[in-house]
This record gives sequence, C-alpha cells and structure tokens, in this order.
Amino acid sequence: MKVTICGAGRTGHLNAVLFKQRPGLFVSVLTGAAAVADRWTSGDGVWWVETPDGRVLRGRPDHVSPNPSDALENTDVVIVTQPAHARPALLHEIARHLPRDKRVHVGAIPGFCGFNWLAAKILLEIDNVVIWGMKDVPHTAFELVPGERVRMGGAKAQLFAALHRREGAASRADLQAKLNHLYEAPVTLLQDYLEITLTPGNAIMHPAVLYALIGPGAPWENKPFDRPLCWWSDCPRAGAELLEACDADNQAIRHAVEARLGIDLSSVKPLRQELIEAYGGQIEDTRTMYSLLRTNRAYAGIRAPLVPNPDGLGLVVDRTSRAFHEDIACGQALLVELAARLEVAVPALTKTYNWALRYHGGFTAGAPAYLPANWPQEA
Repeated sequence: MKVTICGAGRTGHLNAVLFKQRPGLFVSVLTGAAAVADRWTSGDGVWWVETPDGRVLRGRPDHVSPNPSDALENTDVVIVTQPAHARPALLHEIARHLPRDKRVHVGAIPGFCGFNWLAAKILLEIDNVVIWGMKDVPHTAFELVPGERVRMGGAKAQLFAALHRREGAASRADLQAKLNHLYEAPVTLLQDYLEITLTPGNAIMHPAVLYALIGPGAPWENKPFDRPLCWWSDCPRAGAELLEACDADNQAIRHAVEARLGIDLSSVKPLRQELIEAYGGQIEDTRTMYSLLRTNRAYAGIRAPLVPNPDGLGLVVDRTSRAFHEDIACGQALLVELAARLEVAVPALTKTYNWALRYHGGFTAGAPAYLPANWPQEA
C-alpha cells in the first residue's frame, strides 16, 4: 500500500517515521520545503523520532519531493497534514495528479475546520476519491528539525475517523482496514463527519488562552513577555475558565445540530471529558480544567508561539502563527458561523473571535468559503 503524506511538518514527519515501522508500506512525502527534499536526496534520507520514554525510532521515507505528480503516482491513501488555511491551495495543486483508476482515500489529520466540505468542493469532479478525516492527531509532536528529527508527545489510546456523507459502506470498510494497518492504536469510524467538526480542540483552546494572556485586562495586554511560555503547563486560570465557557458554547452548537438534523452527536463530549479519555494516566490532576491542562504530561513542553519583540526587549505573540490563521480564521470562524445559522447564542466564542479579529487585523472575518451556502439544509 502506498501512502502519500502532504506536509513535512511535525505531524507529517512523525507519521512518516511511524509508518516505516509498519510492514508493507511505501511512504511518500510531498513537501513544499525544497531544503527538506534536497536533504533527503543528498543524504541517507533517514528521519528519526525521539519517543517520550527516550527511545529513538528511525525510518527512511521511500520518496520525498515537491513534485505532486511523483509523490502521488499510484497512491492509495493521501494524508493532508498542513494547517487548515493552507489546504485549499494544496488540494487544488494535487487534484489533477490523483490516480483515476482506483479508489483513493484523501483525508486530513486532524480533519477539523470543515475539511469534508472543502475537499468535496475542490475534488467534486473526481468520482474515485473517498473523503475522510481523523478526529485528532494520533500523537502530539514538537521540536521539529525539518527533514531530520522530531520529538513525539503523548499518544491517543484510540483513534476516530469519519467520512464525508456521500461515501458508502464499501468505502467505510476499505478506509477502516487501511487506517488500522497504518496505526497501532485501534481506529473507530464515526457515523457523521460533524462529530469531527464539533469535537472540541484547538479552535476553542488556543483562542481562549491567547485572550487570557494578551486580551483585555490580561497580564500581558500591550506588554511583552519576559520569558518563553508553554501553552498548557503555563496556562493561566482565567484561560482555563474561558476555555470552559467556549466549550459550553460548542456543546450548545452540538445540541442544536442534533435537534435540527436528527442525528446523534453524543461522541462530541465536553472538552475535559475528552481530554481525560484521550490521555488517561498521563494527566496527574483531573479535578478541574485548570489542573488538567497544567499536569497533562502529553502537553508538557509545547511552547506558545512567541517571537522576539521587534520594538524592544522581551517576546511577543507571533501573528503568523497557525493559532491565528488556522484555529481562529478557519476553525473558530466556522463554529461562529454554524451557531449563527442555527440561531444559537455563543457569547464566549463570539467574544474571543471578535477580539482576535481586532487584535490581529490581518485576516478576514467570516466562515470559510467552502461551507455549503444552504447549510444546515444541506448537511
């Protein structure tokens, strides 16, 4: 089986090495980073991963290239790992290079931000493509040295994936078999892709923490940081409390969708429960959202996106970070738009989203353009 990973960032690098530990896989990596492809071509091509227990896993991708025609030739599974705001351009780029003579599974890890709607819109004319997404990353990853190494964080005990509503039973069975071959953790297929879209994650987590750090009345409002911070082990109590309010808003959207569309979204659990089930014994104190975030070993060491202050001493939030361009401009924007169409009040999500639009000033407000115009009538 040939699998093509689109993106050589943290998730792409980690998956490439892990896949090479599995039998019978040809692993191709499509990357826009010419230096990564050149390093693979000119050196031994071996990438490695440091595991949480200090072991080193090594694997050599079979192909690394910026050329989609080579990377996608005869592929069976395509895994998009780029951030959500980069995915429209990528899908347009790869569309004409996908095989036409067999079923090809095109999915995203993670599959949030409405990837099902995006892929269906761009790949509409390719009838052999099966559209899918994974609920979350199988492992966290950090400290990437591109084309060389990355550190693995906590692993999920169980993985969940979903297909676009248009896919049938044969595609479901085929996808499940392929994913269970790719991953060590068992993979369960969800009933509806909205179970992924509404799963609480970065679209509510990162904006809440940013607001608590640099928003109105926050400790670092209009003030540089004097040291690096971690997203979660340094999360302020106000950030955890705002996150719980955003999560409650997300649950309100979930219940409204269930009522409007008559579907069961019980797998969309409150964030605290979701994290406890995902990371289990890796969390030292699960009593509150605050204690859970700060004591989750799977999250330890994940740095907030801070860069040197261009106007003086200290550090400031990186406005180019995917926390803005993916989590807010794509993910949170989509949640706010879904709520508006369902006529559901989401005060915490709206507060953080509108603040981020004003603070950043560099992206356009509104839902991603690929949300069907007549949703929820067209789910």
